[in-house]
Amino acid sequence: MAEIAVIVVNYNAGELALAAVESVLTHAHPGHDVHVHLVDNASPNGDGAMLAEAAEARGWGARVTLHLERVNHGFGRGNNLVLEELARRATPPDYVFLLNPDAQLEGETIATLADFFAAHPKAAVAGARIRQPDSPKPVTAAFRFPSAVSTLSAAINFGPVARALARHEVALPADIPTQRVDWVAGAAVLARFDVWRELGFFDSEYFLYFEEVDLMLRTARAGWECWHVAEAQVVHVEGASTEVKSLVPERTRRPAYWYHSWQHYFRKNHGRGYALVSAAAWTGGAAINHALVRVRGGRAMAPKRFFGDFWAVGCRPLLGLPPGRV
Repeated sequence: MAEIAVIVVNYNAGELALAAVESVLTHAHPGHDVHVHLVDNASPNGDGAMLAEAAEARGWGARVTLHLERVNHGFGRGNNLVLEELARRATPPDYVFLLNPDAQLEGETIATLADFFAAHPKAAVAGARIRQPDSPKPVTAAFRFPSAVSTLSAAINFGPVARALARHEVALPADIPTQRVDWVAGAAVLARFDVWRELGFFDSEYFLYFEEVDLMLRTARAGWECWHVAEAQVVHVEGASTEVKSLVPERTRRPAYWYHSWQHYFRKNHGRGYALVSAAAWTGGAAINHALVRVRGGRAMAPKRFFGDFWAVGCRPLLGLPPGRV
């Protein structure tokens, strides 16, 4: 019987986090011993106290361990709190399952992913198919690693360019069958605990965004496989506890930590020169997109205040300058 630690990191999504935990507790996970760790990242709306009261009222008992933090650690560091505690045990778990607070299991998702590992000994990461609450159709949950070319194509957002560079597009089709991929959405992902422990878990430099891509790239470089498993499924309310939602049509301003994570990912994993090329691809592509929009109409793809924010937080550190104010 495999031991699986489920980690849910909450920030201002308390009611959804309760539903996420309940979706784990109400399933049998046949053949597996499952324990839940619920982290509240110092939610300013009082989620910590509410979650503690709910745990008592619902009789969660030893099935759920609460971690009520006084500081918002972000996603990766919030997970690391539990991962490092588990690593200090005499007998750590076999697997760790990361579940977003705004996601809920459908069926025996955890057992399906764990059984997949049993049949695929080189697989170290496996992600579930994801759908939105109001639709049975899946949304993108599997991806290619980002590159300077994919950055340029996404920034220009022009059909002929996108078709010419289709094999570099980061997002894979939403309805793909079970297959090996570069990385999977962190909303519902199972990993071999010993593999991630050897890699040092999440890079604490990231506050939010790109931390799971970074860890899965390191996993791949260590010789392990990542899989999208279509037979496992979760429902996900995207972006309920963050400021970035990819499916909303309106342009919004991205938080500074998004740009910091972007430049850290490219510089760390590909070097400063490649990161600068990628930054030039994004700014140049965004400028081309703005010109196309003026001629053809439509909506610009770059986030609001992109050029100033990206220069201040994304580009200045790559040039050895301190980040600017945004």
